[in-house]
Amino acid sequence: MGSTVFERQPPAPGVVSEALRGTRQSVFWLDSDGLPPGFRTAHPSLVGDRTADLVVVGGGYTGLWTAVRAKERDPSRSVVLLEASTIGWAASGRNGGFCEASLTHGHENGVSRWPDEIDTLEAWGLQNLDDIAATVERYGMDVEFERTGTLSVAVEPHQVEWLREEPDFRDAAATRALVDSPTYLAGSWEESGTALVHPAKLALELARVAVSLGVEIYEHSRVTALGDGVVTTTRGWVRASQIALATNVFPSLLRRNRLMTVPVYDYVLVTEPLSASQRASIGWDGRQGLADLANQFHYYRQTADGRILFGGYDAVYYPGGKVRSSYEDRPESFARLASHFFTTFPQLEGLRFTHKWAGAIDSCSRFCAFFGTARGGSVAYATGYTGLGVGASRFGADVMLDLLSGSATERTASRMVRERPLPFPPEPAASVGISLVRGAMNRADHREGRRGLFLKTLDAVGMGFDS
Repeated sequence: MGSTVFERQPPAPGVVSEALRGTRQSVFWLDSDGLPPGFRTAHPSLVGDRTADLVVVGGGYTGLWTAVRAKERDPSRSVVLLEASTIGWAASGRNGGFCEASLTHGHENGVSRWPDEIDTLEAWGLQNLDDIAATVERYGMDVEFERTGTLSVAVEPHQVEWLREEPDFRDAAATRALVDSPTYLAGSWEESGTALVHPAKLALELARVAVSLGVEIYEHSRVTALGDGVVTTTRGWVRASQIALATNVFPSLLRRNRLMTVPVYDYVLVTEPLSASQRASIGWDGRQGLADLANQFHYYRQTADGRILFGGYDAVYYPGGKVRSSYEDRPESFARLASHFFTTFPQLEGLRFTHKWAGAIDSCSRFCAFFGTARGGSVAYATGYTGLGVGASRFGADVMLDLLSGSATERTASRMVRERPLPFPPEPAASVGISLVRGAMNRADHREGRRGLFLKTLDAVGMGFDS
C-alpha cells in the first residue's frame, strides 16, 4: 500500500509539539478572539405556557432560517423558537464557515442519486446562495460574508486527472501562483458556488433578524416531549398547530428518525494571525476556501483577522452514537492536523495554533439532508446535512414550511425531497460497519483513490459514511 504526501513529507521533529504548545480548547468563532464584546444577545428561558402558530425546535441554522422564513412568508404568523442551550452553540457556531451552493454534497453525489433532477437541484442551490447573500444585505447582517469560491487542489498524482475535466483546471504552477504549497499538483477554482462566513455571527445575526420580525426565542429550554400540538420543555410548554424540528445531530424527537443519522466528530485548528512576511510566503490574496480531494480531506480558509483555520481529515464516530463534550478533545487528531498543516505550508514553520475544537456532524447515508412530516402533516423535519448545512439549511427551512403548508410545490414534488436515505444499523452493528467503512476509505486514499469491493458495494446500494 502506498503512502500519501502527508506521510512522505512530514514536518521536522518538534514542529508539531511546539505549534500546539499552549493551544486552548475553545471554539475561535465563539470566544473573545473571534466574537466582538456585546455581539451576543441573551434570550430568556421558557417558563409556563405559550400559544403559537408555529413552534421551531432548535436554535441552529435550520431552526433560525425556518423562523425567519416563516415570518417573511407570513408576517402575521406567530412563531416561537426553543433552544436547549444557547443560539448557535453547536454545529452552527463551530463549523469552518464554508457556505456552499450545493444541496447534494457535491455534483457527483447528486448526479449519482438524482440524475434527472441534478440540473434543477444545482439551480436551486445557486439561487439559495444568492438568496442568502440578499438576506445578509437586506438586514445589514454583520457576518463577514465573502463570495470567494473554493479552490480544489490535487495533492496526489491520481487526483490531477480528477480535476482535468473541470472548466477552470490549473496546473501546479498556476495553482501555486494563487496559493503556494509544494503539495499542490493542480487545482480548480470554482468562484460562484461558495461563500465564506463567520459561523457564529451568522447564527446570532439570524436570531437578531428573527426577533426583529416578531419571533419569540427561548434559550435553555430543552424540549422533553413532543405531543399532538404541544411541545413540552423542562419548565413550560408551547401549544402550536405546526411544529418544525431542527435538532439535527441530537436524538430525534421522532422515533422513526433515530437510526437515520449518526454523530461524526470533526476536528479543527486555528493559527495565530500571520505576519506580513508569512502572508507573503503563501500568497492566497484571493482568500478562497481550500479543500483537497481525498476521501479523508482537509478544508481550510482565512479568518478576517489573518489567521488560518485548518480542519477535516479525521471523521470520528464513537461507539454508541452519543454526543458528548468529552469527545471534543482528541490529541491525536489535533497532532495529525498540525502535521498535515506544516506539510502543506512548510514555510510557516514556527507559527502557533491558538484554538482547537471539535463538533458533531449529523451524517446520513446519502450525505445530504432529508425531509419529511409526521403527526398528520403537523410536524415537519429536516436533518442529515452531513457537513454542508451552512447554506443548505436555508433550503431545508423552505422545504419544511412547504410541507407544513400542505400545498404541493416544485420542491416538495422532487425525488430529492420525497425520498429517505437508508438507515444506519443499530448498535453494535453501526460501530462495526462504520469502522469498516473508515478503514476502506483510508485504504482507497493509499491506493491512488481506487475504491475496493466493499466501498463499491455500498456505492451501489446508496449507503455511505462521510463528513
